Amino acid sequence: MLTLVPQQSASNEPVISARNLVKKYKDFAAVDGISFDIAPGESFGFLGPNGAGKSTTMRMIGAVSTRTEGDLSIIGLDPNVYGPEIRSQLGVVPQSDNLDTELRVRDNLLVYGRYFGLSRSYLGPKADELLEFAQLTEKAKARVDDLSGGMKRRLTIARALINNPRILLLDEPTTGLDPQARHILWDRLFRLKEQGTTLVLTTHYMDEAEQLCDRLVVVDKGTIMAEGSPASLIRQYSTREVLELRFGSENNAAVAKRLKGIGDRIEELPDRILVYADNGEHELARVTELGLNPVTSLVRRSSLEDVFLRLTGRSLIE
Repeated sequence: MLTLVPQQSASNEPVISARNLVKKYKDFAAVDGISFDIAPGESFGFLGPNGAGKSTTMRMIGAVSTRTEGDLSIIGLDPNVYGPEIRSQLGVVPQSDNLDTELRVRDNLLVYGRYFGLSRSYLGPKADELLEFAQLTEKAKARVDDLSGGMKRRLTIARALINNPRILLLDEPTTGLDPQARHILWDRLFRLKEQGTTLVLTTHYMDEAEQLCDRLVVVDKGTIMAEGSPASLIRQYSTREVLELRFGSENNAAVAKRLKGIGDRIEELPDRILVYADNGEHELARVTELGLNPVTSLVRRSSLEDVFLRLTGRSLIE
């Protein structure tokens, strides 16, 4: 069983702290004045669409991209000055797997560990421990190209843990995976979280953020739109339930005008109408009383997708 011993400081000072953080490429601000703190052992997320500035922020936290303006502290150090020292304390899971296909599965861990100057006597048992954690023990001698997408992702996470990092950075950890592979990966990450590892992740999947994050920021166009726990953000910016109605793409706009007074508020999307209310079934009954018969109807609980829609006026996944 994998047992990590996070090297946390005695105080409860943030392990990551940003103030008015800016990253510009010529005249374009990919990150535009964001501020946040991440506590030791916290699972913290950046939620937003592609191009929101999430990955740029992660590169600055990972000490591989310098900031343009503002202050950033990682484990008490300035990444613009102490990049190598910070990187030695981080585990990084990039958006795309960059495993060495020339090496076998176990050898990927051993060779990567040597980059940190770790001894062979340490790396052998540690690699076996991580393979067990990632449920890849039986694949130890397999070629990387023979692994499924989910297995490759788990191997990338195992590799990131070889140096027993204080902070694990995960950039879109489950993009491209099927539902079963995503749930297995979530389980592995949740186990790390239970052991006190600080997790920092970016995602545009609302369910992933709700599953993994103690707290998150909603990011759009390089700025922070809202911050809090998933539950608190949903309470603040949405209703308990959402009624989704479809009347056909050509009819939605006309029908939306007739729904005035139904629910707390209405959002009209290209393919459906969203009615926000505390009791979706009650509002559906009111819709049918108006003589309106949707092609499909669905009552669901509010999600972070609804929070993003309320804050930005557009869907999170476009």
